[in-house]
Amino acid sequence: MSEQPHIFLASPHMSDEGYEQQYIRQAFEKNFIAPLGENVNLLEKSVEAFVGAPATVALNSGSSAIHLGLLAAGVGKGDVVLCQALTFSASANPILYVGASPVFIDSEYETWNMSPESLERAFEKYDGVSLPKPKAVVSVNLYGMASQIERICEICNRYGVPLIEDSAEALGTTIGGKYAGTFGAMGVYSFNGNKIITTSGGGMLVFNQPINGRSPAEAAEKVKFWSTQSKEPERFYLHKELGFNYRLSNICAGIGVGQMKILSQRIAQKRHIFEYYREAFRDLAQIRMMPAMDNPSIRSNCWLSSALLDGIAPDTLIDALAAENIESRRLWNPMQRQPFFKKYDYIDNGGVSETLFEKGICLPSDTKMSDEDLARVVRVIRRAVKQHS
Repeated sequence: MSEQPHIFLASPHMSDEGYEQQYIRQAFEKNFIAPLGENVNLLEKSVEAFVGAPATVALNSGSSAIHLGLLAAGVGKGDVVLCQALTFSASANPILYVGASPVFIDSEYETWNMSPESLERAFEKYDGVSLPKPKAVVSVNLYGMASQIERICEICNRYGVPLIEDSAEALGTTIGGKYAGTFGAMGVYSFNGNKIITTSGGGMLVFNQPINGRSPAEAAEKVKFWSTQSKEPERFYLHKELGFNYRLSNICAGIGVGQMKILSQRIAQKRHIFEYYREAFRDLAQIRMMPAMDNPSIRSNCWLSSALLDGIAPDTLIDALAAENIESRRLWNPMQRQPFFKKYDYIDNGGVSETLFEKGICLPSDTKMSDEDLARVVRVIRRAVKQHS
């Protein structure tokens, strides 16, 4: 193992100005150590203002946000939910939490995200006659790349099925000037420690349209109720519905409020990292960067700069980087390949998600990296490619 400084894949990056500590300190000074307080409200308002959403709810994880989003859409036992196959299991697990069954949808090479053609075929198969009509769709904006979200929305609207946009990795990505996470009925962001901004652990459920008979504001209030154990407004503890302990803590929210102040800086650095790699590998046929900047109408946050490899295995590069104290990782292993999810239906598009997994790699994308760090990563990769070609 190299003795050179460790380069992370992606790690928390606090502001140089110390904004996060200011809000945490205020919470301590006012004794808002209990779960809720001013910082939670401020974080919700900050995200609403940034992305232009009418209502949000701060929760303790992106997974919690998907779970409560499904409940807000009325998804329950025996229902079917169409879900992107190439994603982290946190996109699919909440479907099981509510007693529904996922149907996994393959990707496309153009965006690495949900194939609109495969989504259409899923609706044709699950037609409400021979098979149950889907109750919701969960799409994903993988690694900050935008899906063909307008086509996906058109299909969902035509079939009258709500869309939950899992934009856990895509806070700040825009499509035609509109933010990822604001196209569907609901959107989800993650503030996990490795995301573009963090609250240590946390997430946000965004309401963009009326859902299940409720306005965005009404749906947000209902989710707040569920996320605080469904306590009825009585002088004694009274519960008429199942509740969850999912609200984000006021201390963690303080980190998030501070992080929102430098979100644009983090997006700019992530995009710089991607551009650095793209230029550095432009002459290598063995490395093809993800299509994060191929569409001029899309401005990706480039959360993780990823690439497809030809003639060299991802693990070969991962091992070469690890030997130099540099983190990297494989792309998500698609859900249809996971032992736990194998029994669920999968709508294929020629095995795109499996090909992406077999050939893909996530490169170091830590916003604390200097250009010297990036040059070090590039040197290791170019040397490994040369040795194994």
